[in-house]
Amino acid sequence: MKNKTVAIIGAGYMAKEYVKVLRGMGIPALVFGRGEEKARQFEAETGGQVFTGDYRAALREQEVLPDYAIVAVNVGGLCDVTEELMRLGVRHILVEKPVAYRSGALAALREEQKRTGAEVFVAYNRRFFASVKKAQELIRADGGVTSFHFEFTEWAHVIGPMVRPEGEKEGWLFANSTHVMDLAFFLGGMPREMTSFVAGKLDWHPDGSNYAGAGISERGALFTYQANWEAPGRWAVEALTAKHRFYLKPMETLQMQDIGSVKAEPVELSDRLDREYKPGLYEMVQAFLENPGDERLLTLEEHAKHFPVYERIAEGGSEGWKCGGSES
Repeated sequence: MKNKTVAIIGAGYMAKEYVKVLRGMGIPALVFGRGEEKARQFEAETGGQVFTGDYRAALREQEVLPDYAIVAVNVGGLCDVTEELMRLGVRHILVEKPVAYRSGALAALREEQKRTGAEVFVAYNRRFFASVKKAQELIRADGGVTSFHFEFTEWAHVIGPMVRPEGEKEGWLFANSTHVMDLAFFLGGMPREMTSFVAGKLDWHPDGSNYAGAGISERGALFTYQANWEAPGRWAVEALTAKHRFYLKPMETLQMQDIGSVKAEPVELSDRLDREYKPGLYEMVQAFLENPGDERLLTLEEHAKHFPVYERIAEGGSEGWKCGGSES
């Protein structure tokens, strides 16, 4: 693995976290940023060099085009940069979520992926938390999830005043809340049928602020969800089996409740990597570089099939809905 070189497109917060992980692995990173100010800040904080200007030209100037790239630009540029990297000939790409704000853009990106044969994964790092890994182990021992619940409440009082790139706050449910949705459905199965409700609105998120719904997953597990962005709350996932109830709240921790008990006990975790690096990131990058068959790695194809579910949650609708996926 140490013979690999990874290109990172972007020089913001996530790029710094990826560089930290790659350094821990002993892997060199070529970092490409757009703005001089952010590039200089990156260099001052990390001690690494940032190539500024047209990253495509800079990549072409490399003696050998990196086989691996991580896309960590602003949400609005994720889809375009990923497509450009595929056209340049990069064959292994890890792109930050949500890749795009709508399934139509993902479908177009999938066509380019099919044409180039590139391998593209979406960086939902919570799948790689030590807490989630342990929960999976215990859930399997119990025979699987029979029902689950998740909450994706966002703190509107914090997000509202933030200055973000154009369109990002309006698309916050896709850009941020899908972390919770993806994890819940990863543990319990994607929806087979679902009913969704939406109410309220915010100045910066006019499409809704209060969400609730229920359904049945493809694995036969019943599920519910809710999120009220104008009330107190936090992200959470609860998974129930025939023997236990598991709480990921906060998600970096795991608590387990035995049948016949009302007390939830903390579960001991082997979480050194989650404490040393941004949680989930080390194992996700390791899987991307060494084990692309890891079930926790979300492929672009899978993400494109899941996205209509997120759109349904965002838009609501009281009639029953059956998930058919966005592509065959």
